[in-house]
Amino acid sequence: MGRERVIADAEERGLTIELRERPEARSLAEAAGLLGIEESSLVKSLVVKRSDGTFLFALVPGDRQIAWAKLRGVVGVNKLRLPDAADALAATGYERGTIVPLGSSTAWPVYIDERVAGKRIALGAGEHGWSLFVEADELAAALQATVADISD
Repeated sequence: MGRERVIADAEERGLTIELRERPEARSLAEAAGLLGIEESSLVKSLVVKRSDGTFLFALVPGDRQIAWAKLRGVVGVNKLRLPDAADALAATGYERGTIVPLGSSTAWPVYIDERVAGKRIALGAGEHGWSLFVEADELAAALQATVADISD
């Protein structure tokens, strides 16, 4: 179970998280409303593929998109892309819509958009129908993430 991997990884890192069951939503606005948070606090956890076949995680506010040029500049590479669903699952052990750096089958580097700093955020929890709540700054520290301007 994905949630169990998330919980175990958080405990190992000394990270306080809250998992909350949530119904399926058809939009960002609906999902944020169901969770009682702003759209900018609902964070997309995306796995991104490098040209050398390795991956990274990019965490961006729900109301924003990855700024590819900015992310490439921070990572120091010329090419990045979103992998297909099968590659994302193989890289993380999570299906799309449930991806989260915690408990990932491989501990890929993590890049977090600076706009979530200082906020309590919600993101995928390793399983459909669940959300993970965490303080963004504590998550960044626990994952040794790079916090930078990576979204538009």
